[in-house]
Order: sequence, then C-alpha cells, then structure tokens
Amino acid sequence: MHSFLKSIGFRNLKKKQEINALIQQVIDHPDRKIISEDEEGSIHAELSCDFGEFIGIAVRGEYIDDNRFEPEYYYPYFHGSNISTYELVDIEKHAEKESYAGVCDEIKLGVTLIFYLQNVMDCINRRRSIGNRKINAPTVLSALSEFGKIILPIKKEKPEAGNNSYTVERNNLIAAARDGDEEAIESLTLEDIDIYSMISRRIQNEDIMSIVNTSFMPYGIESDQYSILAEILDYHTIENHYTKEELVVLTLDCNKLIFDVCINRENLLGEPAIGRRFKGVIWMQGRVEFDSMLQR
Repeated sequence: MHSFLKSIGFRNLKKKQEINALIQQVIDHPDRKIISEDEEGSIHAELSCDFGEFIGIAVRGEYIDDNRFEPEYYYPYFHGSNISTYELVDIEKHAEKESYAGVCDEIKLGVTLIFYLQNVMDCINRRRSIGNRKINAPTVLSALSEFGKIILPIKKEKPEAGNNSYTVERNNLIAAARDGDEEAIESLTLEDIDIYSMISRRIQNEDIMSIVNTSFMPYGIESDQYSILAEILDYHTIENHYTKEELVVLTLDCNKLIFDVCINRENLLGEPAIGRRFKGVIWMQGRVEFDSMLQR
C-alpha cells in the first residue's frame, strides 16, 4: 500500500485485494487517459481517476503488443491551485521505473528542492523538443501529508514591510552566492554565524518553536519528502466521495514559498486557522507548466 493513500481519504484501505480492486477501477473507468510514445517506440499511458476535488489515483504503465494495458505502478495525487516557483527546473528520471523528479534551486528556501513530477506524459512528449536542458517554466507545487499538527503562531518582532525587504535582500545574496560571488558568500556566512549565536542564546530560556517561525528540511531517505513548519494562509475541507472521509487542504507559506497541502482530518491534530502554523512531514509533488515555458 502506498504510504500516502490515507492522505487522500483511503485511511481504512489495508488489504492487498482492496487496493488491487481500487486500481482496477481506475483502469476500467478512468476520468483521464494520456498516452505517449518514447524514443524507443514504447507506448506509455497514464490513467487517472478523481475521488474528490483535486485528489485521485493515477496508474501508469505500457500498452503491449496486443493493445493490452500493463500497469507498472500507481500513486495518489493532489493538484495544487497556485504557481509556487518560477525557478529553472531539471527533470530527472528515476532509475527503477518510468517516473520523474523535478529539481530546482529554490532561492526562497536556500536548498535544492526535489519534487515528484505529476505530469510525466507531458514531459515525455516534450523530451524530444527540449532535450535535457533546464526547463524555464512555472511550477505548481502541492503536497500530501500522513500526519501533522497545528501549533500557535509566534509574535513577530519586525513589521511585515521590514520582513519583505530583508527577504528580498537575502534572496539577492543567495542568488549572487550561487553564481560564485565571494562577497555574497562571506555575507551569508557571517549572517549564519550571527543567527546561530542568537539561537544558542535564546534556546536556554525559550522553546525552539517560539524562535523559528518556519522551516523546510529533507526528511528520511526519500529525496522528495520534507519536514516542514509553515504558516497557514488559508484552509478548507473537501471530501473523498468514495470513502466519505473528510480531508483538510491547507495553503501554506514556508519562507515565502506558497503551496497547498492535503491531509486526512483524522490525521491532523488541532484546529487549523489562518495565522496558525502547520508542522508535519510532506511528500512534495509538482506540475511543470510546459505550455507556459518562459523565454529569457
């Protein structure tokens, strides 16, 4: 069973027979079917079925000689609602199957962001024209969470205008450092030392959650899973119309990176509210808008 099936409302699905029956339902009655032919002539297909607003299950596989669909793997998906980043994206194929990861150096996070690519068929169709170069197109990020909790916000010492100015200045320094600017690298190093010193001093009398407003860190051995602490900008509930389970969709701000997270209401501890924070582990997904490829 896929670990994040419960995130889209299949919390009580445990037996292999039940999962196989659900996958067969997607194959027999898909809402969408996308077919693509790769350079070797293999016919790949993705069959997907929605089980609620923006949520569903996709099955990917190949059509073999007698026009029979042979499923290779499946995954639960959640489609985000807003563009999250305009950074250049590398598309890398996973070694063991016909799935892909998107990789971009997101300045707002200061780390390399890796996400599971949702629109693989679009990528295969475009591969011949774009080759292996970085893709200059906006990306819609979204995430699924197995478990999370709501925690209170912290009192912000600086006004919002000051925070925005600081963020822009820091992003410019990170961009310059990424291009090899030694002065920018030195400035960032000194700033990190000051921050470490401040945290070391405050941590003696305060909880870490009252010092750190947001965080974004790789989690475990999966490259596209992260442990996050983010501010809630908006939220609403949706329903899995197959199981009738209630899901919560949170629009989050994690260091100015905006994306949506879907979580099962039974696996969310606390009551969400705008201004409060979400803490949990997420599986990051993304959709690269190839039709909106930018010209630079």
